Amino acid sequence: QVKPVESGGGSVQPGGSLNLSCLASTTIFSVYPMAWYRQSPGNQRELVAERSISGLANYPDSVKGRFTISTNNAKDTVYLQLDSLKPEDTAVYYCNTRPQVMPWGQGTQVTVSS
Repeated sequence: QVKPVESGGGSVQPGGSLNLSCLASTTIFSVYPMAWYRQSPGNQRELVAERSISGLANYPDSVKGRFTISTNNAKDTVYLQLDSLKPEDTAVYYCNTRPQVMPWGQGTQVTVSS
């Protein structure tokens, strides 16, 4: 099975921004809603953004107004714009469908620290 490939993570100071990318597949985009998840040490993986096939986005309160999910179907890519980052946003970020049907990729590390 094809795994998503995430990239774009890094280390930033609080208040900084990052733009994450995820290469998936055109077939997946047309059949399932896409989503971004994150997992920090000692915690379960959590949903941070989802985008329906029709383009409607949904976010938990913890990131609402700071994170933005978007897609470029022509490039088989899902993006997650992270703004106003906080130390508690530190985690490995993954993309997948919602519900999850693809194998998990390796993720991309986001570290927010002063």
